[in-house]
Amino acid sequence: MKTITVFTPSFNRAYCLDQCYQSLVNQTNKDFIWLIIDDGSTDNTKELVQSWIDENKIDIQYHFQENQGMHGGHNAAYRLINTTLNVCIDSDDFMPNDAIEKILLNWKKIANKQHFAGLVGLDADKAGTIIGTKIPSKLNETTLYDLYNKYHVLGDKKLVLRTEVVKQYPPYPIFKEERFVPLGYLYQLIDQDYKLFPVNEVFCIVEYMQDGSSMNMLKQYRRHPRGFAFSRKSRMQLAQNFKDKFKNAIHYVSSSMFIKNGRFLMESPKKLTTILAIPFGVLLNLYIRYKTKNDF
Repeated sequence: MKTITVFTPSFNRAYCLDQCYQSLVNQTNKDFIWLIIDDGSTDNTKELVQSWIDENKIDIQYHFQENQGMHGGHNAAYRLINTTLNVCIDSDDFMPNDAIEKILLNWKKIANKQHFAGLVGLDADKAGTIIGTKIPSKLNETTLYDLYNKYHVLGDKKLVLRTEVVKQYPPYPIFKEERFVPLGYLYQLIDQDYKLFPVNEVFCIVEYMQDGSSMNMLKQYRRHPRGFAFSRKSRMQLAQNFKDKFKNAIHYVSSSMFIKNGRFLMESPKKLTTILAIPFGVLLNLYIRYKTKNDF
């Protein structure tokens, strides 16, 4: 069996998937499976993937499901993956030719250390510029939360997770008529129990597409308020300081307003903080309504 699964949730992304495919074909280490989660695509994704399977250049697994959004794609992937490790490479991203090789070389350093959930590496753009900042070089272990809040690292980073660890946690919830729950919910749960091994190597080349979630976050916020409210409640519960708790309470209030949840205070895990956050949450809600008024 292969060591790592590269999984790619995809919805109507046949036009850009070839970039990811070619990067995997060119990997210096082929000890991986590519799992494509087709999240209800209506384009020619299925036929395209079948043509790659027929080429037989790399091991490919294809799974089709009704559209559930990015987090639903992650749920399916974590349910299907049987390899030791897994890493998500989005449909508009790709891997440097030596990424799998570097991941597996670094994995060998911690494979027998059970307190590690996996690795955290770097993202870069097509020009090779690191997204945000590098990880402090003297850091031997960290959590994702500490990486950003204690060590003040900036920018997206790439997680390579131990599959048996991921399977210990509940799947992302699926809310009717919504298609987005922030992926950080799972990562924060993992942070409570495990560490990550930091690697200052580029595992992924990212490209923020105009139709991607990163470029449309305010619209996502308004379209999927139940998913965001769920995430903010979890972040409030697990926050390690008042500032973080208060920030998430503000967002929780704002998301609750979008779904007209009159029980939001009763449902909050931090009621006093939520009361203090109400005026700011109202202002945030009004701001988002104004910024997205032409889209709704």
